[in-house]
Amino acid sequence: MEVKNSLPSTTSALVAYDEDGHVKRTGNLWSAVAHIITAVIGSGVLSLAWSTAQLGWIGGPLVVLCFAIVIYVSSSLLSDCYRTSDSGKRNYSYMDAVRVILGSKRMTWLAGFLQFLTMYGSSCAYVLTTANSLRAILEANCYHKEGHQARCAYGGNIYMMMFGIVQIVMSFIPDLHNMVWVSVCAAVMSFTYSFIGLGLGLAKVIENGRLMGSITGIPATNTANKLWLVFQALGDIAFAYPYALILLEIQDTLKSTPPENQTMKKASMVAIIVTTFFYLSCGCLGYGAFGNVTPGNILTGFGFYEPYWLVAFANACIILHLVGGYQMYSQPIYTTADRWCSRRFHESDFANKIYKIKLPLIPGYDLNPFRLCFRTVYVISTIGIAILFPYFNQVLGVLGAINFWPLTIYFPVEIYLQQRQIGAWTKQWILLRMFSFVCFTVTLVCLVGSIQGIISQKL
Repeated sequence: MEVKNSLPSTTSALVAYDEDGHVKRTGNLWSAVAHIITAVIGSGVLSLAWSTAQLGWIGGPLVVLCFAIVIYVSSSLLSDCYRTSDSGKRNYSYMDAVRVILGSKRMTWLAGFLQFLTMYGSSCAYVLTTANSLRAILEANCYHKEGHQARCAYGGNIYMMMFGIVQIVMSFIPDLHNMVWVSVCAAVMSFTYSFIGLGLGLAKVIENGRLMGSITGIPATNTANKLWLVFQALGDIAFAYPYALILLEIQDTLKSTPPENQTMKKASMVAIIVTTFFYLSCGCLGYGAFGNVTPGNILTGFGFYEPYWLVAFANACIILHLVGGYQMYSQPIYTTADRWCSRRFHESDFANKIYKIKLPLIPGYDLNPFRLCFRTVYVISTIGIAILFPYFNQVLGVLGAINFWPLTIYFPVEIYLQQRQIGAWTKQWILLRMFSFVCFTVTLVCLVGSIQGIISQKL
């Protein structure tokens, strides 16, 4: 075992560096698209049939399209803030952009808190979704062998722990720059299970001979209950789209020619078009297949029983995708923790020394003690939270509401206005303020509906 310093040697002839001293960025349009799809198409897509069922045949597709437009506008605003306009200096992360452009320490801490809270919550949601998919595989096999009326029930805690062990190992990946292969594999898996869900929904519609459902969606016992469910559905859709909290981290992997903001805007457009197609297809076909009995998670709620092997395969693809998706939301937290600890304890071997581990038949790995301890504790904590709050749709709604307005709308609008020095009460200023206010209203009703959903489940 060898010991070396954590920082690479800048005199090495074998490694190229960018103007800021970081290892040369090699990302391109397609690597950015893969990262975005890995971050966006995840557990959220599986709840869209349920969300469409609450909103109905007109409201469901219309809301999905509206969110797609809002997310593209927001991502375009934020991508223009990767470099500071006066100096051209890079903002490596969301927090950097807020700190440098807005110049407020309080706003920086608020943005960082919300960003990390949302990424942490998304990691917890991915743990929960993985356990649901593992249970669904076992249930598919059980129903196939014992019949559809059999009592096939499995606990989820053990599967969350198994997923945690895998994530501890995956957390040895140093950072997002080394995750392109993970994102590509995860994106392929997301396409695979989305196509399977789409195909199963279409087959069910053909079997029924008609589209189920109605213009107004699933009827409720009273108007108040209907409103709660509609609000919760909006929160689920809000969770399914935004990636603003890691957009600048993804943009920081791109090479500088052509300009990073141009590449990022194109990547956002491609990724949003692809995801919107899948969202509309899965949401509408899922609702059309099951109508008023549409499950909360289309592939684990068991509207589908056969072919059991295809259902099991789709859920296996979900699990493999979520392995990468979990890392996409965790790596920015890991990187921030590494940088903070290195600066705070710059003379500590625990924080800064790297140990070269060599095992038979396995390439050498650079192991840092702090990285190992922090990332292990982080993964264990997400498993614990998922075990305490196993409410799939309600949890997605709360996370969507927390993430949507502050991180996806408010801060991107504010830093764009400041970056471009747009004066108050100009046409562009008024439009962006109205855009922010409407999105704030949507976020508020999403949060209220989802919290009410969790309370009602607890009761």
